[in-house]
Order: sequence, then C-alpha cells, then structure tokens
Amino acid sequence: MSFSDKTLTCKDCGQEFIWTSGEQEFYQSRGLVNEPGRCPTCRSARRASGGMGGGGMYGGGGRGMGGPREFFTATCSNCGGEARVPFQPRGDKPVYCSSCFEQVRPSASRGARY
Repeated sequence: MSFSDKTLTCKDCGQEFIWTSGEQEFYQSRGLVNEPGRCPTCRSARRASGGMGGGGMYGGGGRGMGGPREFFTATCSNCGGEARVPFQPRGDKPVYCSSCFEQVRPSASRGARY
C-alpha cells in the first residue's frame, strides 16, 4: 500500500499538521487504524501531563492518570523504620521500606503472588 502525506487538524489546538507517509506506515505496522487527532505538540503535552483524561485508557478509575501519586506511611516490617508506599497497607501483609524491600525482593519475586 502506498501512503502520501496528509494534512490533519488538531482537535485540541485547531492547528493543521502533517501526518507523514512514514508515520502512516508506522501506524499500519502496529495495527492502528485511526488517524491521530492531535498534533505532535499537543500529543507530547498530553503525555507529559499523564493524561488520558478521567478514567485512563482502559476505563478503570485507578489514580486518575493525571494527578500526583498518593503515598501512605507505614512501619517497615523488617527494620521498624518509616516506609512510604503507593498503596494503603491493610495489615495482613508485610510492608517494607525501600532498603529492606530491595533485600527481600529477590525471594519475593520468584513466583510469589500477592
């Protein structure tokens, strides 16, 4: 299939941009069928802001994909120091600070499921 450059209009800023034949080939090679709706500048800005909008690309709520990640403070199960973790500790599983987690990680990642 032969591609030729196309002029598209960005849905965010309204500016025209060129969707090159090379970009079109790349899209096709990845199985993507829709033309880009945003110019490269707006796409980059959207990525940098974390933004797929409210629920994210896959529809789940998660942390919203746009705001800062929330961390919780807990007591490290190994050394008793402060552990800051990106999840709400429930108390039924050990929580480790960064240093202790690095020490226990190799044994924890060999097939252990949480």
